[in-house]
Amino acid sequence: MNLKEIKELIEVLKDSDIAEIELEKAGTRIRLKKGLGGHEKVHLPPAKEERAVQAAPQIAAPAPEPPAEADKNLFTVASPIVGTFYRSPSPDAAVYVEVGDVVKKGQILCIIEAMKLMNEIEAEVSGKIAAILVDNAQPVEYGEPLFHIEPV
Repeated sequence: MNLKEIKELIEVLKDSDIAEIELEKAGTRIRLKKGLGGHEKVHLPPAKEERAVQAAPQIAAPAPEPPAEADKNLFTVASPIVGTFYRSPSPDAAVYVEVGDVVKKGQILCIIEAMKLMNEIEAEVSGKIAAILVDNAQPVEYGEPLFHIEPV
């Protein structure tokens, strides 16, 4: 089941008196249920993460505050989008950075894949990589901390 099909199901639910839709396709089960506040929950198989999907009306959310820095000497690089975190440009390529590497402002740190688009995430400051906070090929949320950099 792809994102377009899920969005179509949400529209059907939103524009009707139907309170709940459940569908199983190719081993993936999805259940959308109207809830309070215009939110539905997407229920996937137990191995997959459960995420809330917001239905209309679409109201712009206030901009989130920048992530708190764990240490005043560390700069936190946060994810600018929701997607999948990759440490290298391809599965057989070397990773962009390791803990302890010195990076320059603008240097590529990782890729976040969102809707089949590869988004390069660059260092916002020059410094030494103090921590990599996400495992390769893991989903990330908007604003989720990815790296700690010790500025030089």
